[in-house]
Amino acid sequence: MQGLWDAGRSYQRIVLKDVQTEAHIGLHPWEQHPERPTRLLVNVEIFAPLPDAPGEAASPATIIDYDTVRTAIRAWPARPHTPLLETLAEELVGLCLADPRVGACRVSVMKPDIFNDAAAAGVEFYRVRPAAG
Repeated sequence: MQGLWDAGRSYQRIVLKDVQTEAHIGLHPWEQHPERPTRLLVNVEIFAPLPDAPGEAASPATIIDYDTVRTAIRAWPARPHTPLLETLAEELVGLCLADPRVGACRVSVMKPDIFNDAAAAGVEFYRVRPAAG
């Protein structure tokens, strides 16, 4: 991949939006009750260059499969307690960047029920694939 977001290239954005799941997560003592997992909302955006030929954009050889990421998210309710949202977000970033065609990704993991005066609290990472060399 040349420079990321080359103005002369076309890109695709693969999206998983507002995936709802639960996990045993949090640092606070009131978040560490095994009988009460925390509801989470997860968003994932994967950015990759499109092939130069327009007809190749939607072939099985060129698609970026988001099922691996979705499967990982769906397994979170069975995980042992995880203190930090950042841990979950970093794992998803790693899954996104495991595909060498992916140039960047954005992952957010939010707790929508944590504060009465906020829609959600959480973390969001935007990670660019390190340059080769």
